[in-house]
Order: sequence, then C-alpha cells, then structure tokens
Amino acid sequence: MRREAPGAPGPAGAPGLPGAAGAGGAGADGRSSATALRTEFEFELPRGYVDGSGTVHRIGAMRLSTARDELVPLRDVRVRENPAYLSVVLLGRVITRLGTLPDVHDGTVEQMFASDLAFLQDFYRQINAEGHTRAAVACPHCEQSFEVELAGSRLGES
Repeated sequence: MRREAPGAPGPAGAPGLPGAAGAGGAGADGRSSATALRTEFEFELPRGYVDGSGTVHRIGAMRLSTARDELVPLRDVRVRENPAYLSVVLLGRVITRLGTLPDVHDGTVEQMFASDLAFLQDFYRQINAEGHTRAAVACPHCEQSFEVELAGSRLGES
C-alpha cells in the first residue's frame, strides 16, 4: 500500500501536486510555491477497477471539485430519475486518472465495486471539505495525538 505524505513530491507533471512542473521556486507574485493551493490528490482503491481486458487499476488521482462540477450533474436525466446516481456522475467529473486508463468518466465509476465507490465518496468529501487527506487521531492507549494520512489507507493500516 503506497501513501503520499503531506507535502511529499508527487509525480512530475501532475497538475497541482507538489513536485509537479512549475512547483519549484517562486510564483509570479514572488511567493514560494510551497504556499500554492494543492488541487489534485492521489488515492489507491481498496479493490481496484477491473477493465474489459481484466487489468486491475488501483492508483489514481482526484481533483478538487468546482461549483460547476456539483451543479452540472443536477441537470443529468439519470440523476433526476435516481438522486443516488449523483455521486457516480460527480466522481466521473473529478477523477483525473485511474491506472493506465485513457479516460475516466461516469461509466467507469458505474462499473466499480461498491467498496471502491464508498472509498471514493469518502475521499471526495475529505479533500473538498478539509482540503487535505489527513485526519487527527489519538492513540487509545497513551492518548498521544497525531495525524494519519487517509489517501489509499485500508482498514487495519495506520
């Protein structure tokens, strides 16, 4: 299970990720890029999406949602007929990559395992509400407080 530490370098060229093209040095206003807004977050699906050829895709990225991302699906006929479909359409808009798939869309999300869909819904809420994928926790034995990285975490791992 791979996890990205907060502020750890991401893949080169990935927009919005630390370590991405243009992420080094100062911006046009002279501020350090360390203060730049992170808009894309990596994840690892618990099970993985299985494509038509049987290849399992687990590593992906999701960008922050815009107001448009949340409004456009409301006009979708599938969402009007079944409001539960909103998350499928919304996730299809904000997942920027998944494994080696050339394109991720609502049809891709529709074919995911329920556990992966639940993971992505939680991940979406986490990055859009908090702006990061860390959570503050406390040890039940010593009561020491610390942060854990939630991106790609599985049950039982810390």
